Amino acid sequence: MELFSLKGKTAIVTGALGLIGKKHCEALALAGANVVAADVDEKKVEAFAANLGEQHGGLKIDVTSKHSLEIARDKILTRYGGIDILVNNAGEQHPQEDIQNITKDQLERTFRTNIFSFFYMTKAAAKHLPKGGAIVNTTSVTAYRGSPTLLDYSATKGAIVAFTRSLSKAFAERGIRVNAVAPGPIWTPLIPSTFPADRVASFGKDTTLGRPGEPEEVAPSYVFLASDDGSYFTGQVLHPNGGEIVNA
Repeated sequence: MELFSLKGKTAIVTGALGLIGKKHCEALALAGANVVAADVDEKKVEAFAANLGEQHGGLKIDVTSKHSLEIARDKILTRYGGIDILVNNAGEQHPQEDIQNITKDQLERTFRTNIFSFFYMTKAAAKHLPKGGAIVNTTSVTAYRGSPTLLDYSATKGAIVAFTRSLSKAFAERGIRVNAVAPGPIWTPLIPSTFPADRVASFGKDTTLGRPGEPEEVAPSYVFLASDDGSYFTGQVLHPNGGEIVNA
C-alpha cells in the first residue's frame, strides 16, 4: 500500500511563491498531484511550476479579488478538468509594537489577504470539489496563544480556525474534508525582514525542540490531510510547532 498518494489529483496552492508555499507545492507534487501554483507574480510562478515538472502549472492570482479567483478556477478546470485539493495558504503580516500604529489600510489589507481570500477561493472552487476532495487552510500558532505585535494577523488566523471548523460541518455531507495546519515558529526570509534583531536571534529557541522549524517540516502535514490516508480527519488542526501543547 502506497501511503499519502495523490496520484491523479489536482491541487491548487495559493501563496505559492513564499518559501513555505513552495515547499507545500513540492511535497504535493512529490506525492503525485498535478499542482497549480498560484501567486501574484506571473513570470515567477510560471517558472516555479515549470521546475516542478511539465504536468504542473503556474497562475497569476490576486487572492483579494473574487473575480481573479474565478478566472483562475476556470483556467484550472479547462486544463485539468477538475479540482480535488484546495490549499488556502496566502497570507501576510505586518508587526506593530502598538495597536495605535495599525492603520485602517493595514487592518483591511491583512484581513483581505488572510481570511477574505479563503472565503473567495473556497466559493470559487466549492462546486467543483468532488466527494473525497480536501481543503487545507493555513492558520498559525498565534491563533491559539496570541501575539502582542501581530494583533491583526493573529485575529485573521483565529478566524481561519473558526472558518475551518464551520466549513468542515457544512461540507461533510458532500464527503469533502476541511482541515488546517497551524505552524509554530518556522524560519523563512520573512523573519529577519520583519522582526527586530533581538527577536530574530531568539526566534524559536523557546520551543521544546529548542529551535525554529524549517518549511519542509511543515509541508508533510498538508500532504497527509489532502490524501485519502487522512480520511478520518475533518475540522481538525495539525500543529507542527516544535512541541508546544495546544489545547483548543
